[in-house]
Amino acid sequence: MKRHLYNEDHEAYRETVREFLAREVVPHQEDWDRDRWIDRTVFSRAAKSGIYGLQIPEAYGGSGEADYRFRMIVCEEIARINALSFGLTISLQDDLVLHYLLDLTDDDQKQRWLPGFAAGELIGALAMTEPGAGSDLRGIRTTARLEGDHWILNGQKTFISSGIMSDLLVVAARTDPDAGSRGFSLFVVERDTPGFERGRKLDKIGLPAQDTSELYFENAQVPAANLLGEAGRGLQYLMSHLPRERLGVTAKAMATTRAIFDMTVRYCQERQAFGGPLTDKQHVRFELAEMATEIDLAEAYTDQSVVAYNAGELTPVDAAKGKWYLSELQKRVIDRCLQLHGGYGYMLEYPVARAYLDTRIQTIYGGTTEIMKEIIGREIAGA
Repeated sequence: MKRHLYNEDHEAYRETVREFLAREVVPHQEDWDRDRWIDRTVFSRAAKSGIYGLQIPEAYGGSGEADYRFRMIVCEEIARINALSFGLTISLQDDLVLHYLLDLTDDDQKQRWLPGFAAGELIGALAMTEPGAGSDLRGIRTTARLEGDHWILNGQKTFISSGIMSDLLVVAARTDPDAGSRGFSLFVVERDTPGFERGRKLDKIGLPAQDTSELYFENAQVPAANLLGEAGRGLQYLMSHLPRERLGVTAKAMATTRAIFDMTVRYCQERQAFGGPLTDKQHVRFELAEMATEIDLAEAYTDQSVVAYNAGELTPVDAAKGKWYLSELQKRVIDRCLQLHGGYGYMLEYPVARAYLDTRIQTIYGGTTEIMKEIIGREIAGA
């Protein structure tokens, strides 16, 4: 089925992305995975090449381009080379941190942070999750109290993607314990903030080059000027930005699922067994047929979600549907693709093995599958 999402401008951009990745990412992927660290200079080159941060206004060094289809192309091309640690870091900038900085900052804050972000010199992270608060944001225990011209933060965050590399962290904290859902606020914590320390780099089963860490705040002194938006509206800000974050997970899941499936088709066409290629076997053809059908149907939903987002019409429920279904489809398809590779699928030199590990997190972060179903179910039940 022909896809109608892109036009000539998007395909020209695809060539730019593809050339950048071939030059700046492909030669270094194995080193980054081995070192468990991405050379951060690649992000300044990526930003200057227009690989992310396109939505930043021209006045701050961006291009002011809000069309999410360009973001989808980046996801697809990164998936094609299986550079998923790099891709997650880019997604963290474009699908999470950037939109807090665009939507909630005042003019002075925009002048302070957006030019560095647009140049790829400032790397951002989002710090919501705590040891006792993951999907349940109301369980956040990190506190902030205003003393003079500083907020004093105390608490701990965990599982923070790019927590070590980041220069700016959007941190959620409880500012009024008696105010219920209006008792939370957001702050930008900068790298050298007194009282802020980064913990260990966490060992994950996948995404080895993408750093994930613990964060500690012990009477951390955050300038009052680093409050994002209004005090007490932090939870509402977090909830309003979740559709974009979940669309980002959907986009990565769709791109990676398609890329690994295409690789698997080629493998089955070339792999000889019992006197011919694997595709001579009816069972293999049936497996490929089922996956191809599911992927095409899911791609149609993803494309419609992108169109809806561009029009400002992507609802939290529709974003939740895409997030849970695409991430679960990705998990199922990649597992089946690994099986079709046989023993070779268990070897890390094959993209399907790395993708099997790197994508497992997608049904968890950004809201678990179970939370997504609860959001959808409540809407259906009118709760």
